[in-house]
Amino acid sequence: MNPTKVCIIVFCVSQVHVADAKEKQKMGKSPTVNADVVAKRKHPLAEGNSGHPYKPRKRKTTHQTLPPKNALIQLNDIRQGLQYKLLSQTGPVHAPEFVMSVEVNGQLFKGSGPTKQKAKQRAAEAALHSPLMFKPTTETHVVIGRTRSDPLDFTTDRVDFQDNFYNTFENCAPSGDNYHFSLNRIRSSGSLASSEYSIQQSQVQKPNHAYPSPCSSTLILPRPKTPAMILNELVPDLKYTVVSESGKSHDKNFVVSVTVDAHSFQGSGRNKRLAKARAAQAALSAVFNIRPCQTPSLKPEPREGPQLHPPQALADTIYRLVNDKFNKLSQKLTSQNCQRKVLAGVVMSTGKYYFQAQVICVSTGTKCIEGEYLSDRGLALNDCHAEVIARRSLIRFLFSQLELFLHEDQNKQQKSIFIKGDEGQGFRLKENIQFHLYISSSPCGDARIFSPHEATAADHGDKTLKSKTRGQLRTKIESAEGTVPVRPGGTIQTWDGILQGDRLLTMSCSDKIARWNVVGLQGSLLTYFTEPIYFCSIILGSLYHCEHLCRAMYQRVGEVEELPPSFTFNRPLLSGISDVEARHPGKAANSSLNWTLGDEELELIDAITGRDDMGQPSRLCKHALYSRWMNLHCKLFAFLRIKAVTPSSYYEAKKTAVDYHSAKKILFKAFHKAGLGVWVKKPKEQDQFSLYYSSQ
Repeated sequence: MNPTKVCIIVFCVSQVHVADAKEKQKMGKSPTVNADVVAKRKHPLAEGNSGHPYKPRKRKTTHQTLPPKNALIQLNDIRQGLQYKLLSQTGPVHAPEFVMSVEVNGQLFKGSGPTKQKAKQRAAEAALHSPLMFKPTTETHVVIGRTRSDPLDFTTDRVDFQDNFYNTFENCAPSGDNYHFSLNRIRSSGSLASSEYSIQQSQVQKPNHAYPSPCSSTLILPRPKTPAMILNELVPDLKYTVVSESGKSHDKNFVVSVTVDAHSFQGSGRNKRLAKARAAQAALSAVFNIRPCQTPSLKPEPREGPQLHPPQALADTIYRLVNDKFNKLSQKLTSQNCQRKVLAGVVMSTGKYYFQAQVICVSTGTKCIEGEYLSDRGLALNDCHAEVIARRSLIRFLFSQLELFLHEDQNKQQKSIFIKGDEGQGFRLKENIQFHLYISSSPCGDARIFSPHEATAADHGDKTLKSKTRGQLRTKIESAEGTVPVRPGGTIQTWDGILQGDRLLTMSCSDKIARWNVVGLQGSLLTYFTEPIYFCSIILGSLYHCEHLCRAMYQRVGEVEELPPSFTFNRPLLSGISDVEARHPGKAANSSLNWTLGDEELELIDAITGRDDMGQPSRLCKHALYSRWMNLHCKLFAFLRIKAVTPSSYYEAKKTAVDYHSAKKILFKAFHKAGLGVWVKKPKEQDQFSLYYSSQ
């Protein structure tokens, strides 16, 4: 037979087999496959698979999700170390009933179940259901936001790390009817100060679709209520108004106000929603005495004595006033001159309504003078750190208020913040006048050198964790940033040594503010006219830590001897702000700015030389302030608290204020007795000048 014909026959037969196999496959029958054909295939068919090629099955990947936290875990996240106690056990052996209890800040919560574990869980659920998760003290605290488990890093340049409870409700939807507060208003009188409000838990309903059965091991909690939501329940149909909008596109600041009981409350933030929340919180604090819970290290430390203002609302208002004033004043400056790393300011309040406070002065700066530019005629500023310049600006303002008594017009005298003392001896501040110091960052020295987010010794119950260098007196470094501890034996600075190249040492801002809390902020010269004046609050824009700041301001001093009459150991309110100010990284500028109420514009000072760009002395220098003091000393001699002849020099005028220097020596002795070091003084030659010298 012809080979070609054989090939054609074989091909036709194979095609028939293929067609027959396809037909049987359609009819549901298994086609028969020749073994020779299988052997010749590149991929053999799998046995027991009806002749079909083997295809490996893909495994289904299941995403394992973590189970939700049960009530025990959630309560432990909020309050660690809680102890559960067995109250009773009833029922037969095969069906017992246990009752467990847990105490949260004096409030007892119970739960029952067939096992101790389930009874503990229901006790935790009862605690979580309560709207008062924290023990009420003098203030009623409402949980606003969620508990934050990650440690706060105060040294970061982020601007949102302290907004833990505000950031929570920025994107929070209104809660349903599962939980709601019933706030009953109890008025004992018509005044806002006497208004009290009690918070009661209403009946809690648990719909089946939202909450599991009692035997379930999980608990779903509703979202927390925002301040605006709580305020709306108390006073419905409130209207919020945008008062102002300032700042550049990357650093916006909004101010929103709301009116409650004919009183306006304001709040500021980087967006309108945050500003609205803070305005609502200010109203809740002032009118209803309801305040959010805070991390212990971030809580304000109240001052001794009567509290005229809600701490957090006061701090936020002071921050807003100082920043708005500086932004308005710096609009005329070039971008290079208005750059600042630290901003400070002093705000004066004249009554219980803190939102009517007035900015007295603002300042910037982070550098000190170099030793070669020291002036023996009081024409240079030695320390241009922002908080030090703010205090000198405040002294200048106090001089201007005393100068109003040089006018014969009684109306002008009444505009002064001072009134004449008893029997015509000196002057004193009018009632309810308070001064508040704002610093955009923690003051250099003991308050700043230790990382604010490190664990405290109290958290671990171990006093050995406290560093030996904590609380030490520290000095600023000439021509650089940062501070170093003072030498154990003390340091004596001489005029010749500094002029020959020794580094000029200046005490840190933390140490200086601690001194102001004893001797007053007015300085020695103003004690001729007025009693000591103290700051009522110190507000920080960033790097606030309650323990570190309290230690630096007054706690490290310990016991002090009895101070002279009219002097006291001041413990001001210490607080951070709700919207943490963004830090300004990078090298600080050598310039310093200052403005005092009544000035038309900011004054620009070169911190290295202590003078302006033209080499002229600052309006805050010792010579300028001493000139104003001499004028008042001559014309108001009859009203002086310290009767003394006209001094011959600035140094003599300071030394004549005996009580002031006695209080200062008592403080220095307390520092030394506590092992914190010796106060470093500058050469006295810089103060031995008189007004007969030329001011050039």
